Amino acid sequence: MALFGKWSRRDLLKTSGGALAVAPLAAAPAAAAIALPKLTGLEADNCFTRIGVRPLINARGTYTIISGSRSLPEVKQAMFEASHYYVDLDEMMNGIGARLAALNGAEWGIVTNGCEAAIVLATIACIAGSDVEKAQALPYIKGKDQVLVPKHSRNPYDVGIRMVGAKLVEVETPDQMRSAIGPRTAMIYVMSSPREAKSPLNIAAICAIGKEKGVPVFVDAAAEEPLVPNIHLAKGATLVGYSGGKCLRGPQSSGMLIGDKSLCEAAYYQAAPHHCYGRALKCSKEESMGLLAAVEVWHRRDHDGEQRMWRSWLDHIAGRVKDLPTVQLEYLQPQDLSNRATRLRIHWDANRLGITGSEVEARLDAGTPRILVENGTGSRPGEMASTLTIMPYMMDPGEEAIVADAIHAALTNPGSHATPTAPSGAPAPVAGDWLVTVQYQRGTGEQRFVIRQDGSTLTGHHKGEIYEGDLSGTVHADQVVLKSHTPVGGNTIAWTFTGNAGANSLAGTVDMGEYGPASFTARRA
Repeated sequence: MALFGKWSRRDLLKTSGGALAVAPLAAAPAAAAIALPKLTGLEADNCFTRIGVRPLINARGTYTIISGSRSLPEVKQAMFEASHYYVDLDEMMNGIGARLAALNGAEWGIVTNGCEAAIVLATIACIAGSDVEKAQALPYIKGKDQVLVPKHSRNPYDVGIRMVGAKLVEVETPDQMRSAIGPRTAMIYVMSSPREAKSPLNIAAICAIGKEKGVPVFVDAAAEEPLVPNIHLAKGATLVGYSGGKCLRGPQSSGMLIGDKSLCEAAYYQAAPHHCYGRALKCSKEESMGLLAAVEVWHRRDHDGEQRMWRSWLDHIAGRVKDLPTVQLEYLQPQDLSNRATRLRIHWDANRLGITGSEVEARLDAGTPRILVENGTGSRPGEMASTLTIMPYMMDPGEEAIVADAIHAALTNPGSHATPTAPSGAPAPVAGDWLVTVQYQRGTGEQRFVIRQDGSTLTGHHKGEIYEGDLSGTVHADQVVLKSHTPVGGNTIAWTFTGNAGANSLAGTVDMGEYGPASFTARRA
């Protein structure tokens, strides 16, 4: 035992298969049988509460930040079963590939670590194929290093292309796409969406150009239902990527890449367990078999019955609040195959009911059980027309009553909510050129504000270290609020600077949404 403990994984690799001379291990005691309990997700004592985390009822949707979907029983069973065996991962993925091909009506398929990993691996496959030298040279040396993307498809997830080192080339018309294709073009990327469907550069048009020019087309269909026959492959797509942790209700960190067999196999070759550029994208046997189980079950699920069930939950919630003063109900129908479920939007006048939509949202989040809904609207004092939206997609039976009771309680017993007041006094003079230091949780950034002032109204320009955007905001007495949006490719960083003005200084906090808080100081240039 002591001898074995001295060996690292790298030491074992160096033995090149040589046997280790170690004493036989004593037989391990038989493990006690574990009976897996049936859980509701509402238990007061659970593995999360024991580390100080409050689970929630998900009436918002399949957002990664709130852990996507709740995996199906068949998925849990497959992952549990898979955990008991050792297998050769190449052999496993070969078997899964054939099964995913049959289930999806595709040439082949592989399991990935989410749809983002499918984007990464598809890009590498289109750049390097399974050429071992090109694979090892990434991301620095590559012949094909450009990926075309319609401007309407730029999004935060195309970072999966950029992280490979490929350059995204934006196009807006079919003629521009044809002209942009050249020897360096590795792939065309397009996100499936209602906006794409209405564009001259829709998936069918893009696939026709790709076929004409001999360039593979990847369709990002992450949150969509994987219909059979596959609608994107039918239009001529080469590869299609899906999330496993959304409508499929598979493992949250799983995804699926289907389509051309040679490219799917090359994408898998580029990922773990192989020592290529995508080595970090390791998909375990448990996740892989869990994803396969989710796809198997997808074709047995009663999807029409699910839609009727979800609508009945919304009707129950609507029935609890429909007779309250000023309440109006709106059913929002899905626009495409992503997150395909009807949603309920509740409208009311917060002047009459005493609570805004944002205040109801915060109350539900703070309640027991904790409930997350889509963003509530309405704020004091000027925006009292309020809404709250419920998405039933990831709820479980019985949770509709909990959600309905909590919303009804908030609207009928609103409590007291103070109306924020702006500080009195003349607005501080903050027009001018400012040198700004942002103190992040780790590291600092040097930025610049150019502020124009008209009374309490502020406009101007925000120049970051790399990116820049327009400023807007207010100043009341010495309290300053500045907001900007700095575009980053398919993404946007939203900044809110809140602070106090001195004679030649500004200081306060920065809210960057999902990127966290920071603080800032500024001095006149």
